[in-house]
Amino acid sequence: MTARVVVVGSANLDLVVTAPALPRPGETVLGGEFTTVPGGKGANQAVAAARAGGEVAFVGAVGGDDFARPQRDNLAAAGVDVTRLRTVPGPSGVALIAVDRHAENLIVVAPGANAALTGLSAEDRAAVAGADVLLCQLEIPLEAVAEAAATARAAGTVAVLNAAPARRLPAELLSTVDLLVVNEGEAEVLAGHPAQPADLLDLVPRVVMTLGARGAAYADRDGLRLDVAAPAVEAVDTTAAGDAFTGALAVAWAEGRPVGEALRWACAAGAVCATRPGASSSLPTRAEIEAAL
Repeated sequence: MTARVVVVGSANLDLVVTAPALPRPGETVLGGEFTTVPGGKGANQAVAAARAGGEVAFVGAVGGDDFARPQRDNLAAAGVDVTRLRTVPGPSGVALIAVDRHAENLIVVAPGANAALTGLSAEDRAAVAGADVLLCQLEIPLEAVAEAAATARAAGTVAVLNAAPARRLPAELLSTVDLLVVNEGEAEVLAGHPAQPADLLDLVPRVVMTLGARGAAYADRDGLRLDVAAPAVEAVDTTAAGDAFTGALAVAWAEGRPVGEALRWACAAGAVCATRPGASSSLPTRAEIEAAL
């Protein structure tokens, strides 16, 4: 079946510069190539899900500046429905990204128009209610994330929350989340201490923890525990690897795949993404994910 995924989240234009090393506080580093790439966790995950074979709609906001058009065009080119992408006064969201020779990155985000997404319209809520999976992150106001998740819960749509960037979250929001996706740092912030997936099961019923090149771990309240390895690759840029993982996972979950298979699929998507520079430009197609497996 076709996986119907609605993403409620951020859209940014990424300003990316490569450098031999990431700067330390107060240090200036002479960089190399500079590129602009459409990004933002929400938009990246929408594109990732669409390229992985999902039928995807995006709910978000861009500004009235020149940065808005490439963001909208990039989503549409990937096959994402941008009917629910509104334009608001002021600047679009921007991310400043430095990438070093080891493919590690440093990112600062200016939310811009994303900060205006404080709630959902009736049409937004209808889109969420009609989806198999809702996918949210934390680069937009928490009010919109909470409303989207509550709408999903009421409609029987599976609510997937990628709790990034890391922050503590209210119990009211977590009570409406079906599947939580975090990395090790985000898990530590939520738990208040270094944590494994099972340590977060008092917050949500299912947890996926991404482990970079080591793959992913899973735990749920039914007692299932899984560790899945990622395909070995030569990493070039890890900027959107987590978004590739999460978008592909949302599609696999909506397709009803067994958990282990869904995790392997998502790990393959993240691994392929890491072999190419850029954010949305590096997200793999369904065929590329299958080839990596």
